[in-house]
Formats: sequence, structure tokens, C-alpha cells
Amino acid sequence: MRSIYADWERGDFSSVEWADPNIEFELADGPEPGSVTGVAVATASNDFLSAWEDVRIEADEYRELDRDRVLVLTRGSGRGKTSGLELAQMRTQGAHMFHVRDGKVTRFVVYWDRDRAFADLGVKE
Repeated sequence: MRSIYADWERGDFSSVEWADPNIEFELADGPEPGSVTGVAVATASNDFLSAWEDVRIEADEYRELDRDRVLVLTRGSGRGKTSGLELAQMRTQGAHMFHVRDGKVTRFVVYWDRDRAFADLGVKE
């Protein structure tokens, strides 16, 4: 997980070496909840990221929930290309849930609302 966030903290979202070819990507909440599977993950991420400049995602904390799941508490920064909106003006404390099998991420769930992640996963803040 740390190597993924090392890239993301620099604004580099190009690598998908960490992902299983059949990865399931889910937006659990936020403006457009939904899910995609496989290569569509890269397309979905690029569609979102293309609307922003200087996007960075930083890990605040890593929590190993069990053998297969890691919860990462995150915060984001960036600026809307059209609106100029700074993510810092919005609530940017989210969470990412990674399901890992055989060294690859098989499921990646993004929560814009950290409290929602805690509630869904039965985890205490």
C-alpha cells in the first residue's frame, strides 16, 4: 500500500501494476457512486482526475483489518480546472478499502466520507 500512496502523493496515478486484471473499483459515496471492473478502473479514474489540477492523495493512516483487507485513511488536495475550487475548501478526509489477494488488489473501494467507511466496515474511528 505504501508504494501506491508514494506515487499518489506526488500526483502520479499512472501505475496499475498493483491491481489484479479483474479488479473491482467502487465509489461507495460521493457525487457518482457506482462500480466498474477490470480495465475500466483506469478509465473511470482518468475521467475523474481529468477535471482536476495538481491532484494529490495522501495517506494519514494504514489499518490492517484482517488478512485480506487494508483500510487507508486519506486526504486529498487539488484544484478544479473549470471552477478553480480547491479541494481543501471541501471535506477531503476520506478512506480507501483495499482487498488484497496474492499480492494484488482485487477490490478497491473509495469513500469520500470517512465516517461512512467506518460505519460500513464496523470500524471505530
